[in-house]
Amino acid sequence: MIITAVEVVRVTVPAYDPPFVWRTGLPGSEPESDGAWLVIRTDAGVTGIAFALRGAMLQDVVDRRIRADFVGRDPLARELLWDRIWELDRIDRFPIFVQGVIDVALWDLAGKAAKMPVYQLLGSYRESLPAYASTVTFGSIEEYLDVADQCLELGYSAIKLHAWGDARRDARLCEALREHVGPDVPLMYDGSAGFDLLDASYLGTALSAADYLWYEEPMREFSVTAYSWLAERVDVPLLVAEVAEGAHMKTADFIAAGCAAAVRTSTGLRGGFTGAMRTAHLADAFLLRAEVHGPGVANRHLCMAISNTTYYESLIDSNPVRRPSDVDAAGNTHAPTLPGVGFEEAWADGAPTELAAALED
Repeated sequence: MIITAVEVVRVTVPAYDPPFVWRTGLPGSEPESDGAWLVIRTDAGVTGIAFALRGAMLQDVVDRRIRADFVGRDPLARELLWDRIWELDRIDRFPIFVQGVIDVALWDLAGKAAKMPVYQLLGSYRESLPAYASTVTFGSIEEYLDVADQCLELGYSAIKLHAWGDARRDARLCEALREHVGPDVPLMYDGSAGFDLLDASYLGTALSAADYLWYEEPMREFSVTAYSWLAERVDVPLLVAEVAEGAHMKTADFIAAGCAAAVRTSTGLRGGFTGAMRTAHLADAFLLRAEVHGPGVANRHLCMAISNTTYYESLIDSNPVRRPSDVDAAGNTHAPTLPGVGFEEAWADGAPTELAAALED
């Protein structure tokens, strides 16, 4: 089997409805935008696909670098192709999501060729996992407490806050939520890189006192040294290396520095399934958890394939709260069942029009 074509099918992504906001300083939910499906074809008639939110960026990378390098190669040689992307990245410095999109499409192709879901190809560990409610940013402490009550009623067993990006205001919120839900509900906090070391230390002290399970990305992840200093100043466990470029290699620096109570892994930001699995196995070698970042069918496969993750991240993006369809009434997510990644499970009426036309060619 060889790759015969690498195509980008541009699609219009509707505006997020209802819209939501992140912390101060960050854009909120997407308006109508330009997305794309990556389509990798083979001479055996097996096709792999993956989705990207940034269609123009993906189109540029594929047109200039990837297509010429991939066509004629074995699509099952994923380690070689993953290495080829790193080689090409040396010249272009691809956006961090590009490697993940390409690798996910290759794994989708492999799963379809084997007639197996990807998590089974990776080496399945489980069939279901608890989900935690990961909030967007709401308007007041009172609204957050209301949202938390709804989440618990809907079956979620743990809650993670994305708040305002104000260390003192966020600390009051975190304390209020702990008092509201009691001592037995696992709580987490994500700073979305909103703080410097001084404010991160202040908020981390409050999170420790309120017994939060983890403190995620309080600062930009450019400086491993700053995270090492933060780890010396606070007792709350730090969950690190979510967005830092370099996949498992940068994660190794955080671990070696001693600041990682746990690390992040994901298909989107660690280089697809291949990079995400390397990250998870690296963490496992040090008896660390590799918590999977972000929802979506690809990350559900990842959750089912690795031993050292504890939750599936489920986005709570509205009030009243709506529980996504990939989480059940008991607050669990389950292994996908379709061959490959199974993007098709979301297509009640068939593939998106533009993609359907390309797949019929």
